[in-house]
Amino acid sequence: MNYKKYLDLLQKELVVSLGCTEPMAIAFAAALAKKHVQGENITTVKVLASANIIKNAMAVAIPGTNSSGVNLAAALGVVAGDCSKGLEVLQGLSVQDIKKAKAMIEKKIVTVGVVETSHKLYIEVFVETPQSYAKVIVADEHTQVVFVEASGQVLFNTLAENEADEDGGYDHSFLSIDSIWNFAQSVNIEELEIIKQAIELNTSIALEGLANAYGLQVGKTMRESIQKGFLSDDLITRAMALTAAASDARMSGSTFPVMSNSGSGNQGISVTLPVVAAGEKLRISDEQLIRAVTLSNLIAIHIKSKMGRLSALCGAIASGTGASCGITYLLGGGKEEIKAAIQNMQGNATGMVCDGAKVGCALKISTCTSAAVQSAIMAIEGKVIQGTDGIIEGNAEQTIENLGRLANQGSPEMDRIILDIMVNKQVG
Repeated sequence: MNYKKYLDLLQKELVVSLGCTEPMAIAFAAALAKKHVQGENITTVKVLASANIIKNAMAVAIPGTNSSGVNLAAALGVVAGDCSKGLEVLQGLSVQDIKKAKAMIEKKIVTVGVVETSHKLYIEVFVETPQSYAKVIVADEHTQVVFVEASGQVLFNTLAENEADEDGGYDHSFLSIDSIWNFAQSVNIEELEIIKQAIELNTSIALEGLANAYGLQVGKTMRESIQKGFLSDDLITRAMALTAAASDARMSGSTFPVMSNSGSGNQGISVTLPVVAAGEKLRISDEQLIRAVTLSNLIAIHIKSKMGRLSALCGAIASGTGASCGITYLLGGGKEEIKAAIQNMQGNATGMVCDGAKVGCALKISTCTSAAVQSAIMAIEGKVIQGTDGIIEGNAEQTIENLGRLANQGSPEMDRIILDIMVNKQVG
């Protein structure tokens, strides 16, 4: 086994992010474009983005602002963004920064449009001053720059080479359920600092969400319902409360960073925290927990490599499946039980759609977390959904392939309808 490939993959796909990754990617592109213009008097900021990006950046709160919007993300990137910080581009925003960004929007300096493209993840930002202009394109990954132009001079261009390549050219072919299991069991625990950091960061924002009123307060409400005796403090409820609380905080503008998975902070939360909650309930060792979270993250990465970064299917399907595998391991399951958990999850949660990033994501995450625990318990008891059912095959690898087909071939029209509903609905 090539351990380095797995360790490199974890470093690539587990990335610290402040706020939802789609508005942060917009802010990142805007900050980079601003870096390449001369003069401080910004006269134009134009954002063109794929439908999936618009869908996920419309309604989610930007950390520290109590506001949302594609235009605000771009304006903040221009005013105060530090592109060297990647998905933490808006770290340290001041009240004055926010006022400046909102003033730009009021002056109609910032415009936003949807672009037709084969890339599900595509962001193009044009920034102009009286002296110069710059255009930056990010595609396929949230901070993958494929084009930079400054005042007529092309500084960087790999756009054609990256045509609709959602993995940025990264090879995932070495991944399989068997190899992931073997790696998680045998890797030196000292080489998993990124997993330890994921546990620490995502647990911190979960505790913040439990302690304070964020969004729909899904996690906090569940925790209070346990205290009132309405819900029992069992494995499912504890896992749902902890995981949802982190999403509550993150999607409502908390300034706590999270460790993302496959380009999504919510996926990072929901692949890690159900396993953490199970570890607390079962009182397992730190090493067991780290190995279980390693397993869960890699299974989610494997599934997302088939689904693509963005689709009309909710990413919590993938992360919840990873979490189910991690919980199965903590309950004493082996490789066959892990495969059974995957089958059970895909027979349960596959139909959940993504209708954009927003505070309500905490409810979807809590639902997938509940399914993750249930699927794990059934797998441990030797109960697995049949290969004759729906998209389920006789083996878990082929089921994952079917999920990928559904996500990729079935997404475009569903995405179009969802975005049309979102941009045209009447609120109030």
